[in-house]
Amino acid sequence: MATETEKSSKHPSAAKAKKPKNYIWGLGRRKTAVARVRLAPGEGNILINGRPLEEYFTEDEDRKAVRAPLEATQTQGRFDVWANVQGGGPTGQAGAVLLGIARALVGADSALEPALRAGGYLTRDPRMVERKKYGQSGARKRYQFSKR
Repeated sequence: MATETEKSSKHPSAAKAKKPKNYIWGLGRRKTAVARVRLAPGEGNILINGRPLEEYFTEDEDRKAVRAPLEATQTQGRFDVWANVQGGGPTGQAGAVLLGIARALVGADSALEPALRAGGYLTRDPRMVERKKYGQSGARKRYQFSKR
């Protein structure tokens, strides 16, 4: 019968016990989308919800938005990015990932903040969908008025 130490040494995860990476976290929000972003030193890979950037965002504009903070600070090949995004649509999710990456970059190196601030990447976009009001057909549109 094997002892507890022998069992743990035979476990596959015990053999892979590497030094854990030091992640830098950043949280980004836009409209109703929320992105939790992790940064670690690496080759420049970007994974969003476990899929590569080119596969997750089909629009070129959204891909450029995600890469924008890295390009503004000339750190494209220095960090690997993992993002978990929930809610909203593609554009809102891209904006949330952008803000999350920018905040994580500032956490990694505070000297990058002026470049990110100048590009507007650290400002949260406050625009939200206005709620529908009662007695109206939408947020602002009203039902047709009939005088007689």
